[in-house]
Amino acid sequence: MTEPIPVSRAVDHGTAKLMPDVDRERAWLLTVDGAPQSYVDLDAPAHLEFEYTRRIGHVLDTVAEEGRPLDVLHLGGGAFTLPRYVAATRPGSRQDVVEADRGLLELVAECLPLPAGSGITLHAADARAWLESAPADSADVLVADVFGGSRVPAHLTSLGCARAAERVLRP
Repeated sequence: MTEPIPVSRAVDHGTAKLMPDVDRERAWLLTVDGAPQSYVDLDAPAHLEFEYTRRIGHVLDTVAEEGRPLDVLHLGGGAFTLPRYVAATRPGSRQDVVEADRGLLELVAECLPLPAGSGITLHAADARAWLESAPADSADVLVADVFGGSRVPAHLTSLGCARAAERVLRP
């Protein structure tokens, strides 16, 4: 078996690097411009390495009875850590992942492919624009995991964005 090789590529919003974890055979750390963005273990998608993803995972575990499929809208994609988690823990879920950085989306899809039948659909688009055009009452859960550098982009922190999210979420 060959050792995994780090991958570095220019993407739309910087330089992305995929670095293999030496302790977990098919686990990867994604950084953009040196800042950690995502960690994913392809063999154990329910493993959430970062504390904030574990916290979101706990919320996802409690929003409906265990194992029940959900319709989830993810704003921000990274290495698709949380979509992979939902696919593993709630088979049959329908998930849309919206990532503004097309280059990053393509890199991750190519190097860390999603499992067949995962129910995850990828979209290269602006999160706010996607949210505003999404059908009303179309999602059980909305996960907003979008950062521009170390901050959430301003257009995703407005009252208008919150109202768009409210419209998309089912009661």
